[in-house]
This record gives sequence, C-alpha cells and structure tokens, in this order.
Amino acid sequence: MKLFHSRCEQVAAIVRKDFLIGLRRRATFAAMMMFALTAVASLSLSTGGASVEPKFLAALLWVVIFFAAGAGVAGTFDDEAQAGTLPTLKLYADAQAILFGKMIYVFLSLVALTIFILPIFLILFDVAVENFLLLLATIFFGLVGIAAAGTLTAALTTSAAVKGGLFPILLFPITLPIFLPAIALTEISLAGGAFDVSSLVVVAVFDLILITASSILYDYL
Repeated sequence: MKLFHSRCEQVAAIVRKDFLIGLRRRATFAAMMMFALTAVASLSLSTGGASVEPKFLAALLWVVIFFAAGAGVAGTFDDEAQAGTLPTLKLYADAQAILFGKMIYVFLSLVALTIFILPIFLILFDVAVENFLLLLATIFFGLVGIAAAGTLTAALTTSAAVKGGLFPILLFPITLPIFLPAIALTEISLAGGAFDVSSLVVVAVFDLILITASSILYDYL
C-alpha cells in the first residue's frame, strides 16, 4: 500500500511538472489547437454548406483529432531528451510512474483539445447530436487509447532524426483498431439509432491492451 501511494505521488509530480512546463511554453497546445481549428474550418468551407453524411462527419472528426494529437504528443519526451535529464528523472521516479505521468498528461491535453474543437466542429458542420452520452463515452475511450499509444510511440521516437514523419506512421496502425469502432460509434451518436455495446467494449478492451503493453515495453526502452 505504501509503495502504491508513493508511486501515485510520483505520477502526480510528473503530471504537475509537465503541466507547468506546458503553461510556460504553450507551443505544444498552440500547435494542437491551431491545427485542429484550421483543419475543421478548411473542411467546413470545402463543403460549401452542403449536408454531409454522419459517416463522413465521424471520420473527419477522428482524423482531425488524430493529426492534431500528433502535433503535440510527438514531443512528450522532448524536454527531457534535449536537456539530457531523462536518466536523472529515472533516479527520482520509478519508470512506470514516469510513463503513467506522461500518459495522464497527454490524455488531459487531448481532453482540452477535444473540448476546444468539438463545439466548433458541431457548429461549423451544423451537426445535431442525437446521443450525446454515447459521443462522450466514445471520445473518452478513444482518447485513452491515443494517449496510451501516443506516449509509448513518443518514447520510441524521441531520438529519431525524422521524428515528425516517423511518429504518425508508427502511431496510425497501432490506433487503427480504436478508430474503426470509434468512427462507427460516433456515426451512431450523430445519426441516432440503436448501437451495439460490444463496439464500445472493443474500444475499452483495446485501451487496456495498449496501456498494459506500454507498461511492459517502456521498461526496455
């Protein structure tokens, strides 16, 4: 119990550290927000005010979230890598605490991104959400998966010379099993109608698999 409490304190300290760094620099948040805003506005203007099918709207929403997340998540370990402080950080905090601290920070960043972009997306495309609870649940589990896969991928590509191009290439196939049911569930939440709860369970189970795999693999990085 004492070990668990100590690890939770380390996780909280990592989240707080990254949050304070993010507030001072703001570049990561700005890149995520501006990419998402530009993408949504451009896509909305390209439709010329025409009605868009819920299937395509759902896909567009997740495409915007994916690439906007990539603009910020890829640099999750950049501060430590540039300063050479990651080995030192591992002396003061358990490797698992570092991983989950980073993962929680990434998840909260993605939540902030979604809170910013979702209302704009719904307004610009004139979308009426038929099942808002399903949409929120889908986005929640989808963001958990992106955060888990994105944090591990960021750790893998920290020292890569072409990280900007390598990160989305590695991240997309990992998160594809999340996007497919998430897009289907988002379509149902926008269009209405009954949904198969198994699709939501699939996303949640794959989230758990990604979190577990990240926890196991991070110790070998």
